[in-house]
Amino acid sequence: MTRLQVVKIDLSRVTSSGELHSTLSDALGFPGWYGCNWDAFWDAITGLVQMPTQLKISGWDTLSRRLPDDARLMQECLAAMKMEYPELASEVEFDAGSPDPIA
Repeated sequence: MTRLQVVKIDLSRVTSSGELHSTLSDALGFPGWYGCNWDAFWDAITGLVQMPTQLKISGWDTLSRRLPDDARLMQECLAAMKMEYPELASEVEFDAGSPDPIA
C-alpha cells in the first residue's frame, strides 16, 4: 500500500466527541470496528492504518474552543506518535480556519 502524501481534515463544524472520532475515522481510513475513543485512536494511528506524510487539519481553533479536552488529547496522541514512531508519523499542520469559511 502506498502512503498518502496529504490528507486534509476540516474540523470546523465538529460539535461532539463522537463526531470528531467519526470524522477522523473516515478521513484516515480506520476500520469499521474503530472504538471511537483516544486509546482506540492511538491504536489505529500506530498500528492499523498507514498515516499520510502530511496531515493538514483546518478549523483547529474552533475545535479547541468547542471540545478543549478532545483537542488536547488528539494533539497529545499525534505528538507522542512523532516521538515514538517518527518514521511513521505525519507532519501535522494545525490551521485556525476552515478551507471554505462561511461569509
